[in-house]
Amino acid sequence: MTSHETVVGRANEADLDGILALQAANQMARGGSLSASLPEARVVAMMQEMPLIVARRDGRITGFLMTTTRAMNADLPIVQAMFAAYQGAPNAYVYGPICVGEEERGKGLAQRMFADLRRLEPGREGILFIRKDNEPSLHAHLKMGMKEVASFPFNGFDFAVYSYIG
Repeated sequence: MTSHETVVGRANEADLDGILALQAANQMARGGSLSASLPEARVVAMMQEMPLIVARRDGRITGFLMTTTRAMNADLPIVQAMFAAYQGAPNAYVYGPICVGEEERGKGLAQRMFADLRRLEPGREGILFIRKDNEPSLHAHLKMGMKEVASFPFNGFDFAVYSYIG
C-alpha cells in the first residue's frame, strides 16, 4: 500500500483535530451541508461510546462517520425531532453525521466508511436524518441500501429519516 492511498478505520484521539477541522469546513454557514456542529468534548465522548470511523490520506482526515447511542445526543433538538418522527428498535443507534472532504467526494469513500461501521455493529439498526434538499447525500444513502422511513420539519427545513440494519 502506498502512502497516498486512503485508509478507512476506527478513529482515535490523535484524529480529533482533523475531525473537528473537517466538521468546521463543512458547516452550512460555510457552504457545507452539515446540520450541526458538535463540540470537541462531545466528539471525544461519542468516540469512546461507539465506533467513529475516519478516512485518512497522507496523514490527514479526509472523511468521518460518527455514531452514537440514543442517549448520548438525546439533548440535541434535531435528534429529538428525528426520534419523534421514527422511534426505531430499542437498541438502535444514531448514524451521523457523515462528512467526506471535497477532494474525496465521488470516490466511494462514504460507502467504505459505512461498510466498516456495519462490520463493527452487525445486526443493529442505525437511524439518521438528511435534509431533503441535500440531493448528493440522499442519493449516496439510498445507494448504500438505506430506506426512508419518516420525515420531519426542523428550523425551516424538511428532513428525511433513514434506517438500515447493520
